[in-house]
Amino acid sequence: MSGRQPAKHSLNIVPTVSLSAFAYLFSEYIQYLVDRANSIGELEERLDKVGYDVGVRVLELLSYREKVLRRKTDVLDVLRLIHGPAWQYLFGKTADDLQQAAHDAEEYYIRDYDLLVCRYISIPRSYEAFNPGALVAGLMRGMLDSAGFPAKVSAVLERYKERPRPVTTFIVRMEPAVRERTAYLEAAKR
Repeated sequence: MSGRQPAKHSLNIVPTVSLSAFAYLFSEYIQYLVDRANSIGELEERLDKVGYDVGVRVLELLSYREKVLRRKTDVLDVLRLIHGPAWQYLFGKTADDLQQAAHDAEEYYIRDYDLLVCRYISIPRSYEAFNPGALVAGLMRGMLDSAGFPAKVSAVLERYKERPRPVTTFIVRMEPAVRERTAYLEAAKR
């Protein structure tokens, strides 16, 4: 034995998956769900549930990798974690936009102009309104719940003439408990 230890940063717990393998598996999974779902709502609900379970685990893994020792107490900090490092880990790039709604302090928008899960999906005409972004909405909801920020997350496809692919906007609506906790923490700081 040489006594030499491998560098900690060289350990890779989760191997990367090729884009073609992901596209094939995701497309087959969607087809599996389409064959068993009675409606578009049921299909998106099933995708959301799968995404939620994965999102809880992704946040745990990212917290370990990012060496986050303290729990995030600010909504924007958690959303920035999702918008940046989590999106980078999941899709190989950061999300394109993070905004707070002008009309509602509890609502936020995360946009992706070319969401990976929307690229290689072909669905029957009867499911034309289906949004594969429901999986990512579930991922985000799982990460937020796991971080202590319960929220409703929905995915909306927006089609623009100047863009070849639809833009996916995730609407994140924080639960009232988050607002109450934030107000309590702000009062405690004073």
